[in-house]
Amino acid sequence: MATEISEGSKFRAGRPSEVRSDAGFRPDINGLRAWAVVAVVLYHFHIPGFGGGFVGVDVFFVISGFLMTGIIVRGLEAARGGRPFSILNFYMARARRILPALAVMCAAVLAIGWRLQPAIDYQQLGQRAVAAVTFFSNFLFWMEADYFDLASREKWLLHTWSLSLEWQFYLVYPLILAAIWRLKPSRRAVLIALGVLTAASFLASVLVTKAYPSAAFYLLPTRAWELLAGGFAALVPLQRASSATRLALETAGIALIVFSIVVFNDLTSWPGWRAMAPTVGALAVILAARQRSLLTANPAAQWLGNISYSLFLWHWPAAVGLGFVGLAAEPAAEVIVIVALLGIAHFSWRFIEMPTRQALAELRLAPALAGLAAFAAPGIIAGTWIYFAKGVPGRLDPRIDAIFAEVTNVNPRRGECHAEPPHPVPQCQYGAGALGAIVVGDSHAASIIRTVEHAMRRTDRYVLDWTYSTCAVVRGAHRRDHAGCARFVEWALRRQRTLPAAPIIIVNRTAAAVYGPNDVGRELEFGRPNIYFDKPVEEATPAFLERFRRKYVETACQFAARRPTYLMRPIPELGVNVPRTMGKALLFDEPARVSISLDAYHARNAFVWSVQNEARAKCGVQILDPLPFLCHDGQCWGDRDGMPLYFDDDHLSERGAALLEPMFRSVFNQKISANRPGGEAATTSTAKSPEPQ
Repeated sequence: MATEISEGSKFRAGRPSEVRSDAGFRPDINGLRAWAVVAVVLYHFHIPGFGGGFVGVDVFFVISGFLMTGIIVRGLEAARGGRPFSILNFYMARARRILPALAVMCAAVLAIGWRLQPAIDYQQLGQRAVAAVTFFSNFLFWMEADYFDLASREKWLLHTWSLSLEWQFYLVYPLILAAIWRLKPSRRAVLIALGVLTAASFLASVLVTKAYPSAAFYLLPTRAWELLAGGFAALVPLQRASSATRLALETAGIALIVFSIVVFNDLTSWPGWRAMAPTVGALAVILAARQRSLLTANPAAQWLGNISYSLFLWHWPAAVGLGFVGLAAEPAAEVIVIVALLGIAHFSWRFIEMPTRQALAELRLAPALAGLAAFAAPGIIAGTWIYFAKGVPGRLDPRIDAIFAEVTNVNPRRGECHAEPPHPVPQCQYGAGALGAIVVGDSHAASIIRTVEHAMRRTDRYVLDWTYSTCAVVRGAHRRDHAGCARFVEWALRRQRTLPAAPIIIVNRTAAAVYGPNDVGRELEFGRPNIYFDKPVEEATPAFLERFRRKYVETACQFAARRPTYLMRPIPELGVNVPRTMGKALLFDEPARVSISLDAYHARNAFVWSVQNEARAKCGVQILDPLPFLCHDGQCWGDRDGMPLYFDDDHLSERGAALLEPMFRSVFNQKISANRPGGEAATTSTAKSPEPQ
């Protein structure tokens, strides 16, 4: 993160410092940066005990707010003595600090990507490089996915979101403070304004984190309070506090930061009110101002503080690269890479950060702007070319590009038709004519709906799309992060009463609803249900499972009372991203197939099958089984003829879903036999999947 404290090394060496506090260089803040960057690095390398290491970013924000407030307010105060405060000079100082090292890192990542990234990923990398050096990558990543999603772990420039957010703060903050100063030139007026702005941003953070967690994480309005909090330390220093008070304050601050690192994890709703812990902790350390503290002023902390920005820049591409080559879980590899990172960061600080900052500071405005443009322009030009050249296909084996491209082989109307809480269901129609079927469920339902349409293509009927992200079709069941699912199911039950008695097909990732996901990399969520009834639960207890059973059967039977109702057996979940796993394997000339055993499938889904069987026995719902089309020779496969059938680890792609067309066609040909052993669809396949024991 690009706070200015490492300028202090210049100050101590007797050269003019661009940034200093009222008391001069602050070793305590330099050391606090070391705490923050170590937490972030060890978190991203999945070191045990650092599950909440992402709070290091919050600590960086507080430091930035403290330093920027001091710079601006001192500049405004000096303006009363005849030296005008130049906002343009403020911007230039920030750009000199951030841009050169950032541009070099982005260029290096683009160069590495040329040899390793398939066209579909390299096109995105080009776009992200442009976003990084022009400081809007936080908006880009906000629109793509949640920070804690598995997909985010493969984004080489994801960490630049925080630099973009800081830069946006740097752009607006001096304008706000200058306007306040113009109305009332006093620190007291600034302090009052900071209090109002901090309270408003904090309230927004708490509210938005609940409803729109990704926006709350990435965007300035819900993060500004952390930066503004640092401003209080710049305006209200502890003038007369005793040494004992300062020691207690620093100890409490470090304890809060450590508490946050140890207690919080990827499942923690963030930022929201919980971010108060590291924010207040960092604020306490800054206010304590203990310049000779063993915790922050020791030589190791000072060195890490000096190189912290470069270390932050380079650590994430290194962590992503380690995962890309399949060594993310290898302790020896992680240690080697972290040690190498320290050397790279020191080199970057010594030969890129410091020389460019000093050289640009000595230039007049126009040459300095030209120098900054010289750093930014190559990345912007290259990234733009890569993006519009669609990732420059042809650099790798065409089979690799084709396999990786399957991550986009999804329903083209998914963004339009698949609802995300709290938005209402769009009720998209596929096809034309009379109502032929309703597909209701979660994203697994959304992944097969076009196959249902194709199955009745010649019938002059349409399919109605009622799919809601991560929502189990179970009455009273709430998604862990949103209460909209229960309302969705009640709406579906009411709405279906007004429609013709066409079949309804219910498709869910039910095992994930009951037991949590089984994706590699989401171990924290194993065994933790995605849904709840009265309050969230941490495990699928017998009482929870019994309630789920009753509610599932009740819901299915209520649909069945109005229309033919079909429950689809769960789609096999393969645990790893199929196209990416196959593509990477081929890239390194390794075996390129992904599968799970039928035994593993049945072990995970035995409870779900038993509940579906109970619904069939109680009210005549009928069962559709996709396994004969996806599994053979004791395995459920992620590919056919060398091409993936999934676009991630558990969702069928359009290619994979097309294999199920005969199964759905049997619905419209009325060839389902509820009395058939196992209750499965009478399909064209004879490879029946056995009931789990």
